[in-house]
Amino acid sequence: MTTFTILELRTGRAEPYGPKGEPSAINKEPIDRSLLATADGLEGDEQGDRRHHGGLDKALHAYAVVHYETWARELPDAADRFAPGGFGENLVVDGVTEHDLCLGDRFQTGKALVELSQSRQPCWKLNLRFNRSDMARRVQATGRTGWYFRVLNPGVIAAGAEAHLIARPNAEWPLSRVWRLLYYDMLDRDALGSFLRVQGLPDRWRRLAERRLASGQVEDWNSRIGTPR
Repeated sequence: MTTFTILELRTGRAEPYGPKGEPSAINKEPIDRSLLATADGLEGDEQGDRRHHGGLDKALHAYAVVHYETWARELPDAADRFAPGGFGENLVVDGVTEHDLCLGDRFQTGKALVELSQSRQPCWKLNLRFNRSDMARRVQATGRTGWYFRVLNPGVIAAGAEAHLIARPNAEWPLSRVWRLLYYDMLDRDALGSFLRVQGLPDRWRRLAERRLASGQVEDWNSRIGTPR
């Protein structure tokens, strides 16, 4: 069964970020003690924009540590920026990537039970984070996005702990397939219909799929991945 290791826990405080000083907690620091994970997120963590970050479907953000080496190799001029925490994640994880995980996967770590709710949809804050105007677009194009967990059962999470897969209700929907539907086969009507039947699909993604089916058009990404002037 699929297992991953939590290498680091990270939390951050909301602070002004970007050209308009919008609040963001993307700067997350490692915490050297165990933390309680609840439906609201990790103990002591904040989100600057609750409309797009945090909430029940985005309680914990995880990122695969193996991706940092790949990014540094591809973008050597920014290699020093590609280190754990670079993507503002709460959980730095080892042993899995987006190709190993499916929507709805449930993992147990200690008494905490978490459920994979969705992939991360990158936004323009990553452009500033890595000092590249196209970084959000690159993350989207590669599928190295990270993902979010819901917390179904609160519990203490510790760095160094393992999380074990205990249920996989949507084995036909690995995150790699979600990525392809969102950004490449965007108007595949059969796939969109199947996507809408996924158990536990977040409301935001349900509305996205319904709009694509109804309109035959893809939503505009520019406000999400283009840095505001």
